[in-house]
Amino acid sequence: MAETARPMRIRAQAVGDKTTVRVLMNHEMESGQRKDTAGQLIAAWFIQEVEAQLNGKVVLTAEWGGAVAKHPFLQFSVRGAKAGDTITITWRDNMGDSRTDQATVS
Repeated sequence: MAETARPMRIRAQAVGDKTTVRVLMNHEMESGQRKDTAGQLIAAWFIQEVEAQLNGKVVLTAEWGGAVAKHPFLQFSVRGAKAGDTITITWRDNMGDSRTDQATVS
């Protein structure tokens, strides 16, 4: 599962009181419904939980399933963040893998 080793690309830009956070996650996201060239089902492998924190405080939680696209993109807004604050994104998948990355609000 080498894809999980690649970091997320996170951008967080504050404009006034609103910060827009954009996250590109590196994950293959298999639904469990596709077949390989031999006709065998490819095992389900997808992100189940996503959590976003602003300076250690949870600001977003999401539960995903197999219908989310490969290398998912997530965008959300948060109020009260300012330049220099830290946004932390963590995901966990159905195989027990997880990844956490951070970005600084600009």
